[in-house]
This record gives sequence, C-alpha cells and structure tokens, in this order.
Amino acid sequence: MAVGCLKWQEALDLLHHCLEEGEVVPTKHLRDELANESITFEDAWIVLRSGAIYDEPEQDIRTGDWKDRVEGYEPGRKWMAIALTFRSTETAFLVTIFSIESRSRS
Repeated sequence: MAVGCLKWQEALDLLHHCLEEGEVVPTKHLRDELANESITFEDAWIVLRSGAIYDEPEQDIRTGDWKDRVEGYEPGRKWMAIALTFRSTETAFLVTIFSIESRSRS
C-alpha cells in the first residue's frame, strides 16, 4: 500500500527509516541517470542521508504516487536532487536523480 502525502519532516524521517531499517529500491531510470551524471550510487546515498526536502511533494498524475525530492551535495560538490516515492512505510523507491547547476559549487 502506497504512503499518502507527507509533510516534509515526516517524509525525511521515513526516508531515514528506510535507509537504516527498511528497503531502498533504485529504479532503472535512476541507475541510468547516475551514469549520465557520472556519480555512483554511494554518492547518491550520501545525498539521501544528508540532504533536505525543500518543496512540497508532487502527485504523479499517471500513478497517483506522491513524490518527494531530497536535495544536497554529493561528494564532488554537485548539488543533486533525488525524486522518490514511498510504496510502504518500509520501502522507498528512488525514481530519478539530477543535478541543479545553479546550486553547484566549483
């Protein structure tokens, strides 16, 4: 059963729970985008652990899932955003990852 719309702190707490005790499932699209961004899954994991949620979740019009976006720096100092959805209170699906150039530092 999918998790509904969460407030940003609830989503961040649930993400950390999934990272520590649950399951984190990277989609094929996320794995492809990791290669496009030239970063590793371990780099993305750092963003998930240390990043923050700044925006309200968006509902996917095709699936009805609520997507949150975690943002933070990866070790190479690129500002990354990871879109994710919770399919249960134990499982986070990582939908995609992308860099946000305007926040990147040299």
